[in-house]
Amino acid sequence: MKQYRLTSQQILDYGNYLRGEERSTGTIDKYLRDTTAFACWLNGRNVTKERAAEWKAYLLEQDYAPVTVNAMLSAVNGLFRFLGWDECRVKFLKIQRKLFRDVSRELTRGEYERLLTSAKEQGRERLALLMETICATGIRVSEVQYITVEAAQQGKAEISLKGKIRVILLSSKLCRKLQKYAKKQKVASGAIFRTRSGKKISRRQIWAELKGLCRQAGVEPTKVFPHNLRHLFATLFYKACKDIVRLADVLGHSSIETTRIYLITSGEEHQRQIESLGLVS
Repeated sequence: MKQYRLTSQQILDYGNYLRGEERSTGTIDKYLRDTTAFACWLNGRNVTKERAAEWKAYLLEQDYAPVTVNAMLSAVNGLFRFLGWDECRVKFLKIQRKLFRDVSRELTRGEYERLLTSAKEQGRERLALLMETICATGIRVSEVQYITVEAAQQGKAEISLKGKIRVILLSSKLCRKLQKYAKKQKVASGAIFRTRSGKKISRRQIWAELKGLCRQAGVEPTKVFPHNLRHLFATLFYKACKDIVRLADVLGHSSIETTRIYLITSGEEHQRQIESLGLVS
């Protein structure tokens, strides 16, 4: 078995490769963070398949969730593939598919509406409209930049991400609100959601502002993050149309298996469904 030495320059080169592959900024940041963590754990030792397997065991000992461990392994395996070190790649943990979501992390429509009310009461117009936009379209937080003045005028936004282009429709009510807000902010073209300095609002800022609503809205912080708004859209859209293929297209998923994850019911709903069968006399 060959032994390899991992350097910081190789990790930087990996990052440049991922950018060339048009991976999202969030994905690149995470992959670089995970591969750097692996390099720190190695502490100058050579890379072997056995050491990569030891790192996997180490992550489990540190109480990382299996899903998180697999995500970190994906980053490191990708690095090995990029470097031509395929013999160092390790297998993912086998995880049984969940039958239902953890209710402690599921955002309900009522909680979403309380968050909206809280934002409006605090005079945070941009944040309230941003929440409505994500929840009414199902876009990723990284796709907010494609909600432009032109999109609001045309009633549709063209999103280009991960090498794919898709068009999402905007409701007439949302378009009116977006145009009104853009006019108020004196934004004549381009991205509508901007910072005070005119820059596009970042994922981190959106996350932080949402967390700031939790206490007043009476919603657990574990439920409040941008991706949960996308989940809520997916749940309500599917209930309305019962078409998972159409939902996958709207969300921009390449695989329906990914879309299925969004439609897993909560434990409480699963329990109600079992009770409704009436199979116990």
